[in-house]
Amino acid sequence: MTTSAEPASLDREWLLRTLVVLQAPRAVFAALRDDSDEAAHARQEPVLALLWLAGIAGVLMTSAARTLLDDPLRDGLVVAVWAFIGGGLYGALVFWLGGALVYGAAHALGGQGSYRRARHLVAFASAPVALSLCLVWPLGIAAFGGDLFRSGGSDAGTGGAILYWAAVAFDAWAVVLLVIGIRAVHGWTWARSLATLGAAVAAGAVLVAALEVLFV
Repeated sequence: MTTSAEPASLDREWLLRTLVVLQAPRAVFAALRDDSDEAAHARQEPVLALLWLAGIAGVLMTSAARTLLDDPLRDGLVVAVWAFIGGGLYGALVFWLGGALVYGAAHALGGQGSYRRARHLVAFASAPVALSLCLVWPLGIAAFGGDLFRSGGSDAGTGGAILYWAAVAFDAWAVVLLVIGIRAVHGWTWARSLATLGAAVAAGAVLVAALEVLFV
């Protein structure tokens, strides 16, 4: 009885942490110090949900999303399917690549955590972006409808700019959470945590530049 109850208890704990990570991020990220297989398994579903929702919000911010309905043969269902599939792929990229960048930067500065923990750290830091999908985009669709996904639509003015910068604010919030998470997980100073973020961003920029040289 005890053996079967413990995993269920861990699952509930990580579900609750997913719901409160925006209110008490330090406590949630500190809990990531437990990198046992049991704890990692218990947070798999919250990690998947956060990354998929954040991924959908991410692809909706791309220039490709702005022109989806320029083709009259496409409709709202096409947009939804595109966002769902693209969001899953985008979330997976952030999970694996973003986790690798944070892991590499942390280890370069003396961190001892695992790659798995770094991936989970990135996932929980993406919570504000996931939240933006539930707050910003429904408001945008209510205000502008399909024009959000059509070039030259009614969202091209001030209202569309406000929507865009609201989404950017949630992205910035995620970056702040990532720094808080790095600090909480490693027990580092703010300066060392910011240096880790800077190193990860710099490595990512170098990677993007290299890919552009190879494929352009």
